[in-house]
Amino acid sequence: VGLSPEVAELLPAGLSGGMQKRVGLARAIAAEPEIIFFDEPTTGLDPIMAGVINELIREIVTEMGATAMTITHDMTSVRAIADQVAMLHGGKVRWSGPVAKMDASGDPYLDQFIHGRAEGPIETLR
Repeated sequence: VGLSPEVAELLPAGLSGGMQKRVGLARAIAAEPEIIFFDEPTTGLDPIMAGVINELIREIVTEMGATAMTITHDMTSVRAIADQVAMLHGGKVRWSGPVAKMDASGDPYLDQFIHGRAEGPIETLR
């Protein structure tokens, strides 16, 4: 995952956010799972490091031949690492399909979410 062996000697507090994410990724793939779950894998990272993590996830999942399930609110990550998307609203699947069809889905909830608009069917706190 692009970390030097010396990182193993460091405490978590001595790691940057990007290093912590990569350590977590290394732990997740150590047992060579068939399915890997990622929960907000780029939260708290700057856009450059988020891109590095997204690319690393895509490479590892492809190399392992694993299935990845990613939970995220980061649409940049969705477009970078996902093939298929399911949007949940109210605990139910509101829309699902290929990433390439998200923008033309016609679903007002998905449209509001991916474009980050305050106005729309998703209620926002004001």
